[in-house]
Amino acid sequence: MLDKKISPMLAYTSAPFDSPRHIFEIKWDGTRCILFIKDKKIRLQNRRLADITYRYPELLGLYREVKAKNAILDGEVVVLSKGRPDFNKLQQREHISEPIKIDLLSQKMPATYIAFDLLFLNGKNCTHLPLIERKKILRSILQESTYLVESLYIEEKGKAFFKRVLDEGLEGIMAKSITSPYLIGKRSRHWLKIKPKPTAICYIIGYTEGKGAREAFFGSLALATYEEGRWVYRGRVGSGFSETDMELILSRLQGLRVNSPPYSGKSDRCSVGQT
Repeated sequence: MLDKKISPMLAYTSAPFDSPRHIFEIKWDGTRCILFIKDKKIRLQNRRLADITYRYPELLGLYREVKAKNAILDGEVVVLSKGRPDFNKLQQREHISEPIKIDLLSQKMPATYIAFDLLFLNGKNCTHLPLIERKKILRSILQESTYLVESLYIEEKGKAFFKRVLDEGLEGIMAKSITSPYLIGKRSRHWLKIKPKPTAICYIIGYTEGKGAREAFFGSLALATYEEGRWVYRGRVGSGFSETDMELILSRLQGLRVNSPPYSGKSDRCSVGQT
């Protein structure tokens, strides 16, 4: 397995909950990454199975901080800023391919690997072990540093932990069954991601012409938010309307027709300003 590509285990979504059968840890805002260690060399592979080792030269010495001849870990590559993941800085790292720029950014914005699971260790398959056992083994082989951190967890109190994480400005949490095996390449309810539901007040700024069964009405509505004195286009919505709804909405929109579009930017091919 050390020379193969491995698809990571994936999670479903959930609302916050408490449970003595789960552990809860931070959902790190970074790049999902499988770490391969073999004979004092490392390989980093992202969720799409691409080799991203070249992007992070500062992580090439991670084998020194894992007490194992060979191992496969699951975790997240992040760029930390004042102790918190900075996704914008990580994106800068992700989109650079020139070796000179990669080297400069590795010094200016160094990455950290946050390890949260163990798949293989010294030739032994650990994926069948319960999660809580894998966590204990993982902790025993890690030597934390600037470039390697263990993802810590709490037990039972998922709701309070979720609130605390959001108060700290972090993305959300993961809930994982303590008996969960590691299911390579599968999405499982053993793992649950818990994030706040984003909400926004959106305004209708236009619509697309209807086609087919909707020829007499509209195709979809163009939505935008109003921020700092300007419209910010947010997308289209076209489902969930009955004929009565569409007739009523269209009559209202036609009465609000304007001569110029309220929005002049990219609009996902919508006829923004038709109303």
